[in-house]
Amino acid sequence: MKVRVFYHDKCFDGACSASLFARFHRECIAADAVYEPFGLVHRAGALFDERDFTGDENAIVDFKYSPSPRITWWFDHHLSAFLTPADCQHFQQGQRDGTQSNRKFYDPNYTSNTSFLAHIASTRFGFNAAPVAELVHWADIVDAALYDSPEAAVEMAEPAMKLTMAIESVQDPGFVPRLIPLLTEVPLADVLSQDFVASQMPPLMERHAKSLALIRERASEVDGTIYFDITDHPLEGYNKFIPYYLHPQAIYSVGLSRSSFRTKVAVGTNPWTQVPPEKLVNLAVVCERYGGGGHARVGAISFPPDKGDLAREAAAEIVAELRAANPAKR
Repeated sequence: MKVRVFYHDKCFDGACSASLFARFHRECIAADAVYEPFGLVHRAGALFDERDFTGDENAIVDFKYSPSPRITWWFDHHLSAFLTPADCQHFQQGQRDGTQSNRKFYDPNYTSNTSFLAHIASTRFGFNAAPVAELVHWADIVDAALYDSPEAAVEMAEPAMKLTMAIESVQDPGFVPRLIPLLTEVPLADVLSQDFVASQMPPLMERHAKSLALIRERASEVDGTIYFDITDHPLEGYNKFIPYYLHPQAIYSVGLSRSSFRTKVAVGTNPWTQVPPEKLVNLAVVCERYGGGGHARVGAISFPPDKGDLAREAAAEIVAELRAANPAKR
């Protein structure tokens, strides 16, 4: 059996979810299956190509829902999980009539998709999640930014943080698919010590230092919201906690970056803000207005790479909205 596992690319939780799904599926569903990881990215326009769904089974993890009949498994935890109301209705109908209730799963209350998948696999299918406890632990920390401090997030002492940087930044399309199987086979420190991973660390750390210097130069904080534009530099995979490391008093950040396939508006909430949760803006709702999405505390919008002006206009509107929502001004 060939199983294609479609996962959120350039994302630690996405890679962990792909690895965990393959291990669970192999142990509980089909011991002789062969797994093909296939990364998906948020971009302007269509997110899926039906021609890619070539597996005997096709799974999507940590990414938006597809109503394609070729998709046999789905696990997600994002508030913005459905591209259209029709997609949401399709999922709900499959849950009601039982045709998809034991193959497609959604719960936005989970901290990471990895922890959600581990819960479903263990409670519904008898999967032993104990050997992957370290992976689940760090997927929760990374995806929900549960770091002790901005320094812990930016200075990256832990193996999981260095692996996150590599997953987000290495340009070789074969790197993450090669990494994925290891994530549920050996401890994260051992993954990091693999030659093909360890060799990436010196240039990535140098790049990290440059991105820190660039964002320090570009970022400004006004009324609790940081804004910066680095679309003239190839740094989409920058550490998203740098803005709060530089401006710890901020509540939100809005950053513009560019890659070969999109211009991205990244919107985030400072994980260490002292503002009560009930006074914070739901960023998923904000991003959905522009065709993006995410979680309540972090989201993003993708524009075509040649539509920087539209991205900049959207970013300016969001910055104004967040600065006006600063509780200190009310």
